[in-house]
Amino acid sequence: MSTLSTTSARRQPVFIAFQANNDTRPIIDAIQADNPEAEVQEMPGMVKINAPGRLVLRRTSIEEQVGRDFDLRELHINLISLSGEVDEGLDEFVLEWKSA
Repeated sequence: MSTLSTTSARRQPVFIAFQANNDTRPIIDAIQADNPEAEVQEMPGMVKINAPGRLVLRRTSIEEQVGRDFDLRELHINLISLSGEVDEGLDEFVLEWKSA
């Protein structure tokens, strides 16, 4: 396999999409702060966040934005769709393609 195709497989884009509402705004702000390479697309009723290869959502970053304790499972309330393999724990929700 060439270096180019190996690199492309590792950097395959991922995304997460949320309902556009007041509850998701702090989550989106936290994601942007932790993932400067991510691109946010705001549409009517939905916000989609694309990232090259990996997207990390950190509980502590969201807590800073919402000003309270935050359980990462709360993400699912306003989650519309996602693309990537999910690694979900108490402190981080990570999207990335681990297999080629």
